[in-house]
Amino acid sequence: MSDPVPAARAGVALLSRTRFFRRYVGPVVMPRLDRLFLRLSGGRLQLTTLIAPSLVLHTIGAKSGQPRDVNLIYAADGRGRALVAGTNWAGATHPAWTANLLAHPDVAITVRGRRMSVRASLIPDDERDEAWARLEAVWPKFRTYEDASGRTVRLFRLQPVRRAD
Repeated sequence: MSDPVPAARAGVALLSRTRFFRRYVGPVVMPRLDRLFLRLSGGRLQLTTLIAPSLVLHTIGAKSGQPRDVNLIYAADGRGRALVAGTNWAGATHPAWTANLLAHPDVAITVRGRRMSVRASLIPDDERDEAWARLEAVWPKFRTYEDASGRTVRLFRLQPVRRAD
């Protein structure tokens, strides 16, 4: 019996490239459903995790200084770090969480109910192709969001760190 996850992921990825999905389902419906799943599961399950590896990024607002959480698809880089892309559903502007990381790179993530401290860094131009390849291994044709947005998407590496208590 074959694994249904790759087929489901490819199907949802195909739908996610439609204008309707990028405008309504992705930015409006999915975050609400993810929050509901997180609340019902005590922080252990995101809806998006059922189709792709996902994490909750806990940032501090660049302007407000207030805590902010966002659910993101991520890819492991093979060295214990996570890669995330600020696609903003192919929007013309960078998502706010990317400005938050630039202003306050020491943040936290929650993966499968486990919270950990990380330091975010922008991925340099010479490493972008490799990062996109890893991201597209978990979300087919993810880079098409960059092409459709008309801007260079900010890619970040999230490096786990130990906090001094």
